[in-house]
Amino acid sequence: MSKSESRRDFLRKATAAAALASALPSALGAESEDLEPVPQAAPRAPLAADAVVNIGIIGTGGMGTGHADALAKFAAESKSIRLAALCDVCDPRVQNAKARVDKAQGGDVPTYRYHEQLLARPDIHGVLIASPEHWHARLAEDAIKAGKDVYVEKPMTINLKDALRLRKVVRANPSAIVMVGTQYVMTPSYIAAEQLVKDGAIGKPVWSQTSYCRNSKTGEWNYYAMDPKWIPGETLDWERWCKPLGKARWSPEIYARWRRYKKYSSGIIGDLLVHHVTPTLKALGDVGWPVKVVATGGHYIDKAMENPDQININVEFEHDHSMMIAGSTCNELGVERVIRGHKANLFVGGRNAVIRPERIWADEIEEREVPPPPGPVLDSQEALRRHWIDCIRTRQAPRSDVELGTKVMVIVDLAQRSFWEGGAFGYDPRSGKVKRL
Repeated sequence: MSKSESRRDFLRKATAAAALASALPSALGAESEDLEPVPQAAPRAPLAADAVVNIGIIGTGGMGTGHADALAKFAAESKSIRLAALCDVCDPRVQNAKARVDKAQGGDVPTYRYHEQLLARPDIHGVLIASPEHWHARLAEDAIKAGKDVYVEKPMTINLKDALRLRKVVRANPSAIVMVGTQYVMTPSYIAAEQLVKDGAIGKPVWSQTSYCRNSKTGEWNYYAMDPKWIPGETLDWERWCKPLGKARWSPEIYARWRRYKKYSSGIIGDLLVHHVTPTLKALGDVGWPVKVVATGGHYIDKAMENPDQININVEFEHDHSMMIAGSTCNELGVERVIRGHKANLFVGGRNAVIRPERIWADEIEEREVPPPPGPVLDSQEALRRHWIDCIRTRQAPRSDVELGTKVMVIVDLAQRSFWEGGAFGYDPRSGKVKRL
């Protein structure tokens, strides 16, 4: 690399770090600094045991379209739920989703431009939030306040400050069901691993490794197309879309591919790696909070993307556990997903969990596979959606809750800081403070 290229890379990173630091102050998210009153949830819509669960979707582009298709199909098949409302600040997107939903489940599903209109509906039981990350916290809080149960897409929030605020709101409203859309918590091998760790089958889990890696010839997230029908001020409320992060010049590139830009997303850290970090952390049991995070990586192939296309993260937890995380959008060969105990190792992430003893414990622990329960195994995302609907009916706690989501957001936020600013960052779970170590 030439000196001029090195200097350009240094200046780019320095500028990005300054922007990130201004957006996320160093005393990040301490609950004592949150002065906004915590809302109390309105009464929930009545729901008899055999009644239809009415669901609304906020955000009908990208992931929202997939959720709409799946829920409408399930509604048509089961008659136990109804996709009752769609909302998006972009008219072409919400009308596209409406046409698909009406065809799949029948009827004429109402649409709204603003989420307040949807949340005012007294018959809605739950809302699925599939907006960009910078809207997750606000939409989830408003939904809780309106008495709705919530499924919020991953990552739970755009930063740790928002995560701590949402955690506070959920704790103040314990009757609300709030689930984070990290679907691999429903994977049978992770569920089996959770029980095996709890039973002491591998001894103390001392370190774990996981990854989410993929590759693209044209650059990650460039497959989201731009639509000439998007006209700010007419068919799209661009100012509203930008609102939580302030005004910005109209950019169809950013609107379609916001995961590529550090202002609007943590990229592979929050949008990909959380998929497997979350179920790994759940399976580990009581390892406490992440307290130290270091991240390295760079822009190795996709130079046009602001967020890195390669990231490697190391995490230390309160109760003597370390986690190694690898993420890439320029090479699809990830690391094997393993939970390592001092007596045995657990291989997870596939259909079966596999336990293999350490050599010195081989006489006491038998190598074995734990297959999934008998019967059809649903796609993990479909399983999570149905789990959420079951939680709405039964009021059981969801497998991917806000407590777990907040711990994951500590990793995401500190890894983001470490990458852009350099060095290690620590988190104090008692004060809610982040500091450079």
